Amino acid sequence: WQNNCYWLLFLEEDNMAILNVKDIFHDLHQIPEIGFQEFKTSAYLADKLRELGYKVTTNVGGTGVVGVVKGAEPGPVMLLRADMDALPFVINGEHKAIHACGHDAHCSMVLAAASNLKDKIKKGTLKILFQQGEETLKGALAVIDAGVLEDVDIAVGLHIRPVQDLPFGKLSPAVRHASSTFAKVKITGQSCHGSRPHLGVNAVEAAAAVINAASGVRINPVISWSCKATAVNGGGSAYNIIPDHAEITFDVRCQENEGMTELLGKLQKAAENVAAAYGATAEFSLPGGVIPAAVLDKELTAEVAECIKEVVGEENLGEELVNPGGEDFHYFAKTYPKLKAAYFGVGVAAEPGLHDPNMHFNIDGLQAGVEVLEKITLKKLG
Repeated sequence: WQNNCYWLLFLEEDNMAILNVKDIFHDLHQIPEIGFQEFKTSAYLADKLRELGYKVTTNVGGTGVVGVVKGAEPGPVMLLRADMDALPFVINGEHKAIHACGHDAHCSMVLAAASNLKDKIKKGTLKILFQQGEETLKGALAVIDAGVLEDVDIAVGLHIRPVQDLPFGKLSPAVRHASSTFAKVKITGQSCHGSRPHLGVNAVEAAAAVINAASGVRINPVISWSCKATAVNGGGSAYNIIPDHAEITFDVRCQENEGMTELLGKLQKAAENVAAAYGATAEFSLPGGVIPAAVLDKELTAEVAECIKEVVGEENLGEELVNPGGEDFHYFAKTYPKLKAAYFGVGVAAEPGLHDPNMHFNIDGLQAGVEVLEKITLKKLG
């Protein structure tokens, strides 16, 4: 057989994909594209789904791709989701897109699974979603707005894990991401000459006080959370001018959605009150919205764990991972509370870490992810 992902490999073994996951990965890895510009990537994936016999819709919410196959019997609508976009970097002055988070691997696993599932769906509907712009944290919202999730009962996502999270060959049944956001505080004061500071309100000094106040914000310590200033910009038109403007950016994370609401409320109150004490005003905003924390279905996650044991053995079933990172997949269950969601991790020994331009991993670990996707789908639709 030829080592080319354009060839269909008809294999008799039920646990092997028709399309080879490694071949797909090698193709996708060569065409990295940033969020909402995944033109080559989406075209490649759409073409493959068509060849497999899926009903395909392109340009979903931008560059998203949806493939659908229906069984002969009634049943649930199940969605397998993979994100497509690469990350932008500037290296030696050159702008580059690099697959430094493994989204090419995710697409490869989902497409390989889709190729083997096409003729095995007996009931319900299987939807394959290749989602754009996860790194922008707006891709999931785009496909939600396009109506992709309206009829979905079950959604499954996955992510390769760095070696610090999961050793090679192990799979975690759940990756529980945190809620995350960037909060901006715009401080407005009063400009004046540095020799007469009593006539003005120093926005930079007020900003410094707001940062100190933010470090004193507290919520229940049982919940994992963090709130830290990551950028400060401000200043007058000259060094001897009292500045009338400053802006602070906070990176805010919380493992629970309710805790995030409390944390942001306290941060906003601290910023507004401290700024007022200096005679300034504080405008609080969340320009990117708030990424929800993972709300994963308990029973579906347990079924994923059983599938992992069937594929790699109980000894390679890893623990559930609590992760402070954000993931826009969790907008699905947040928007549709009746939707049952699962999100598992695939141990491929990625290093030195995700989002590093030199990130690399052992692609031999991808086949296990393919087979877990197949098994959980057939439990529901086979």
